[in-house]
Amino acid sequence: MKLYNTMTRQKEEFIPLVPGEVKMYSCGPTVYNFFHIGNARPFIIFDTLRRYLEYTGYKVTFVQNFTDIDDKMIKNANEQGVTVRELADKYIAEYYKDAQGLSIREASVHPRATENIDAIIDTIKTLIDKGYAYEAEGDVYFETRRFAEYGKLSGQPLEDLAAGARIGIDERKKNPMDFALWKNKKEGEPAWESPWGEGRPGWHIECSAMVNRYLGETIDIHSGGQDLIFPHHENEIAQSECATGKPFARYWMHNGYINVNNEKMAKSKGNFFTVRDVAAKYDYEVIRFFMLSAHYRSAINFSDELLKQSETGLERLYTCLYNLEFMQAKAQKKDVVDEEKALIAQLDEFSKDFRRAMDDDLNTADAIAVLFELARFVNSNITADSAPAVIETAIDKIRELGTVLGILYKKQEDSLSDQVKDLLQKRKEARQNKDWAKSDALRDELKALGVEVLDTRQGMKVNIKRSTHES
Repeated sequence: MKLYNTMTRQKEEFIPLVPGEVKMYSCGPTVYNFFHIGNARPFIIFDTLRRYLEYTGYKVTFVQNFTDIDDKMIKNANEQGVTVRELADKYIAEYYKDAQGLSIREASVHPRATENIDAIIDTIKTLIDKGYAYEAEGDVYFETRRFAEYGKLSGQPLEDLAAGARIGIDERKKNPMDFALWKNKKEGEPAWESPWGEGRPGWHIECSAMVNRYLGETIDIHSGGQDLIFPHHENEIAQSECATGKPFARYWMHNGYINVNNEKMAKSKGNFFTVRDVAAKYDYEVIRFFMLSAHYRSAINFSDELLKQSETGLERLYTCLYNLEFMQAKAQKKDVVDEEKALIAQLDEFSKDFRRAMDDDLNTADAIAVLFELARFVNSNITADSAPAVIETAIDKIRELGTVLGILYKKQEDSLSDQVKDLLQKRKEARQNKDWAKSDALRDELKALGVEVLDTRQGMKVNIKRSTHES
């Protein structure tokens, strides 16, 4: 497998430090509100990477943090008249609801910054003792000039970064680019005891401390959105490598930005959407499918038109899958003939094509293309007269590859509303009673709800349209 390493700006063969094991850290949300579609992209992409690594046989330890103390947390808590802890508890619970909807699996560990204050303080102490950090009136700053490689991730020397940065003047800093490791307590803010007085951690230090605590001094993969390359990940590298004297992460992975209707997403432009907003209109699975439909490093445009295209594409795959499951339920026992053995062998080839795509820097767009090719092959070559073993192999193949991408997990009956299930049962009874007029009327009623009913020699067959997908 080859992955694009932001540090080296090239694809590299992925070789973990310990054979068969992967240590992976991905930056999580600041839990002051529902997470937005820009956050959703890295959550989905790096969940998919984890799934694929496990699919190919690796044991993955995956850590994703919750930032539960920072300026936004304090501001929103004060505005809502709650404690920062109460705000964090609320939106961590909401994170899990949206994450579950998007089929994002829980990390091996989801550490909170506020539950790792001791590790954060220990890391800061080490940096001061080694001469990389200094105290200034209860604040502690990292001295960027002390780390000769500062800027290596973003590919710019310190002087260029300083020239392009918007930095407030603080005369207590030795250099404008020095960043806070510890912030002195202000009125109305949560605070913890430290050797430098009461205060709270800066943003960057939490990730370094938690990576070290839960994964060790050097990890295999560190990931996040492109917007985190500078300053967040640059600062993580500086403080971590100065504290431990060892490389921090061997592979750095960053996903591209999301634009909304070809414009950069921003609250000021009125094109800012939370996942919860979008899920009110589209199924969570459609959102995930959309996010995986482009290569993770490319910018992706978010629009109603493109979401509808994703919805239609996902339906095509489900129609193929549900047709197979309908055939399986009605199939007659028979042995596999030689021609069908060749079909089974061809089905296995799709797994190889899928892996080739995913091994090429997690190319989920090409992997999805393989799923569509598989569906076309199935539709052209497998019928109700096929041997049950052939039908079962095709079902297993679609489900298997879908699971790696976190899609195609629904059963047909789970996609039907109670209203649709009731109408289908009434229609079944009408046909049993040979009440054809009622049967036809119920079929028309179902069609108006987006459910197509076909009467076949194997029985009543249902094709689900998007309007029956709960959202």
